[in-house]
Amino acid sequence: MGADEAGRETPLVIGGRAFRSRLIVGTGKYRDNATMAAAHAASGADIVTVAVRRVDLDRTKEAGILHHIDPGRYFLLANTAGCYTGDEAIRYARLAREAGFNEFIKLEVIGDQQTLLPDVAELLSAAKVLVAEGFQVLAYTNEDLVTALRLEDAGCAAVMPLASPIGSGLGLLNPFAVRTIKHRLTVPIMVDAGVGTASDACLTMEQGVDGILMNTAIAEAADPVAMATAMRHAVTAGRLAFLAGRMPRREIAVPSSPVTGMLT
Repeated sequence: MGADEAGRETPLVIGGRAFRSRLIVGTGKYRDNATMAAAHAASGADIVTVAVRRVDLDRTKEAGILHHIDPGRYFLLANTAGCYTGDEAIRYARLAREAGFNEFIKLEVIGDQQTLLPDVAELLSAAKVLVAEGFQVLAYTNEDLVTALRLEDAGCAAVMPLASPIGSGLGLLNPFAVRTIKHRLTVPIMVDAGVGTASDACLTMEQGVDGILMNTAIAEAADPVAMATAMRHAVTAGRLAFLAGRMPRREIAVPSSPVTGMLT
């Protein structure tokens, strides 16, 4: 991913589909559907993720989340949030497809209820099954390189290492590990979970990753619409800074202006 000859950002491509925005937003924890819809619009996101297990899949019900998400404007990404076994995640992925979602699935298999960290063994097993069934799997995982490599080998369309635990807002705890995953894998790397504010998003994108998925940081902000706007700009700024290439870090001062001589 880079900039084209005119200096414009190239699109994000996942599973053969191109997207303009590198920010994916969620649908949980908003105080009401109107705020959610306004935040989505302010974020500039193309992709909105929906927890199949936790929402009413009947889009005709005005009280439901899906009623307030225009499928003509947003690409709906079903996810398996809340699943604790591979079999359970597979079942909900199939349910999403039967309910009219597309072939893309954000695959989550949680291994610990307190930390919400992933069960990588169950995740890998479920990913293999879903890839074989024609799903484009975006796999939420920890920041472990070996797991990421195995998910890529299993055929995942994207790998999604966490910045920090889900809903923690702690930001990017292990930039080295995330950079290493990005350097070693060829599929898109989308950081998922733990981003708390705009500076977190910018720093995360400066690692060279392809995008960020976030929900709580926007939904639980005092002003979700304003935070969605901030995140939109932060993701763009971090990406552009990465493409620009930062100056080297030095342990000595270097004059900003060339020294051509001293007046006496």
